[in-house]
Formats: sequence, C-alpha cells, structure tokens
Amino acid sequence: MEVYLDNSATTRCYDSVRELVGRVMCDDYGNPSSMHKKGVDAEKYVREAKETLARILKVQEKELYFTSGGTECDNLALIGCARANQRAGKHLITSSIEHPAILNTMQYLEQEEGFRVTYLPVDSNGKIKLDALRDALCEDTILVSIMYVNNEIGSVQPIEEAVRIVKNYNRNILFHVDAVQGFGKYRIFPKRTGIDLLSISGHKIHGPKGTGVLYVNEKVKIKPIVFGGEQQKNVRSGTENVPGIAGLGLAAKEIYTNFDAKIAKMRELKNYFIEGVSEIPRIKIHGCDTSDSAPHIISVGFSGIRSEVLLHTLESKGIYVSAGSACASNHPAISGVLRGIGVTQEYLDSTLRFSLSEFTTKEEIDYTLETLYNCVPMLRRYTRH
Repeated sequence: MEVYLDNSATTRCYDSVRELVGRVMCDDYGNPSSMHKKGVDAEKYVREAKETLARILKVQEKELYFTSGGTECDNLALIGCARANQRAGKHLITSSIEHPAILNTMQYLEQEEGFRVTYLPVDSNGKIKLDALRDALCEDTILVSIMYVNNEIGSVQPIEEAVRIVKNYNRNILFHVDAVQGFGKYRIFPKRTGIDLLSISGHKIHGPKGTGVLYVNEKVKIKPIVFGGEQQKNVRSGTENVPGIAGLGLAAKEIYTNFDAKIAKMRELKNYFIEGVSEIPRIKIHGCDTSDSAPHIISVGFSGIRSEVLLHTLESKGIYVSAGSACASNHPAISGVLRGIGVTQEYLDSTLRFSLSEFTTKEEIDYTLETLYNCVPMLRRYTRH
C-alpha cells in the first residue's frame, strides 16, 4: 500500500484541475495581453479564476493578484508594503514560528533596508502571546504579519483577536496573514476580519505548483518588487501563468465544495490517528491536539529515534511523511518551531509531521499505525544509549 501523508508539503492535483491545465496549455494557450481571439480566450480563464476566488473570500476581484506561489505572495506583501509605507515608520511585527518565506524576508528587511522587527513569542501550543503583541506595538509600527495555521504543528493563531488589538491601537497599521495552510481548511473572509493582505498557494489545495494569489485591500499602499510589462495593474508584472491560474481557480472551487463534510472527515481521521499513535510509549503530540488545531496536521515526537531514520523506515513501507517542514530544505535541521514552543531535547530531532487531505482514508491510517507499532520498538532497540 502507498500512503501519502505529506499534504502540508504539497498535494495531488484534482483530476479536473489536471485536465483543465492541460487543455489551457495545449489548446487555449494565448497570451492574455494579446488583443486577438486567442488572447481574449486566455484572459477569460484569468477572469473566471479571479471571480471564483473573490466569491470565496468575499472580496473584490480587483484586490487579487496572481503570483508564482505563497513565497512570492509573502515577499510582495512584506517588502512591497514596507517600502511603500516606510515614511510612517520602520517597525514590523511577526511571530517567532512563521514560515521561512516570512522570517527570511523579515531578516532581509532588517539587514538590508534598515527596518526593525519584533518576533513575538508563542505558548506551548504554538499560539502567539497577545500581551506580547500589545506591548510590541508602537508609533513606528507599520505592518504586522501573523500566519493563519502553522505549517509544522498545525496551531491556529487567534487572528481576529490580534487584528482587533492592532487596529484598536492604530487602524493604519497593516495586517498580513500567511494563509497558505489555512485556506481550504477554514472559511476565511479578510474584509470581515480586518485583514489587509492574505497569501494563498495553489499546490496546497490540490492545484498546480507555481501558483498563488495575494489579496491586497484596495486601500493598501504597496510597491511592486517585480518589474516588467506592468501586468496586473503594475503590482505584479510578467505574463500571467494562465494554465496555473485556471487550475488554481478550479482547485479553490473544488476544495470548498462539500467543505464541511471534507473537514469533518479529516478531523475524524486526525483524532483517530492521535488516539492510535498515543498507544506507543514515549511519544509526544506537539502543539494543540484538540479542535482548536488545524484538521490536517499532526506533529509527533518519537523519543529515542532520529526523525530521518523513522522517515526513511516508513518510506520503505510506502508511507510518505515529513521531518518538520519540507518547505525550507530537504536536509532537515532542528525546527525553530519546536524550539519556539519549548519542546525538550528528547524530541527536538525525533519529530515527524503527518498531514492529511480529503483523499486520506481510514485504511491508510490503519496501515500507518500498524507500521509504527512494528517499527518504532525495533528502531529503539538499535538506538545508541
């Protein structure tokens, strides 16, 4: 049996998305900026995707910009807004457990462009400390960036409360949310919540890789970081990836169809897995393992076994998981997220992430648990003491 439990790294495309992308690549392949029929036909796909996403997010179509993925969305949001608003101040706030697309961009802004960044601590469940956010706000603050769902441990941040704190302090401070792991798992309405910018990635929701969309409230000042032919109102130049955009739009539509049933199934399987894996001695579930956490991510520490060893043992049985995050590198280092939530040394380099999708089955979970029951005691016998 082959079991794919690395859906937070990437997902299998929907069949309908694969077919649509192929058709656009080979039949409706025009440049959407061209004035002839082929161009008009291509532009229609871009418009339809924008309509779909605007409807799901309850925003205006003109507030959406297509990118090459979540990383570019985060870079554009942070760098573009920092540069556009630096006359009002040069202080930025984020959390200590963000995705590298946020943390490395913040580091760039600190080291190369003279911004000051506050990194908020989190509690043992991986949630930001709201008092620390209150204390960090100052007259110089221009932007706060907090992720919706943590990609390693599945903690869901108190975004509504954080936005309220920031906007009550100064309504002009911009609030950005990296929703790469949250979109498709939660209903997210930026305008209703007070979010100014929101990042989404296509390949996390059964869409094509190399696709993303950034919501930018129409009142937000933002500067481009990619220059060229001035497509997308000169916010993001470059010929649009029409096949990818079409696939992203369809994937978003698909994932929110029968949404509640899909999420309920994932959460049921997550709880079932946690109950089963907890029968193994000396394991630890990192972060919150209740309904307050994301429905698709489980982070488990296996004392006495290095994560890479267990990962490749599972791989040999046809089970695919991650050692922490697969987004930063294929050579796992000690996770900053696990350090941030205070995980003890015993589990720091002994943790795997299991991430589900709507395609995950109970039979796959049973097979994974059975494999863990057999291989964990065996691997522990061979561990150096």
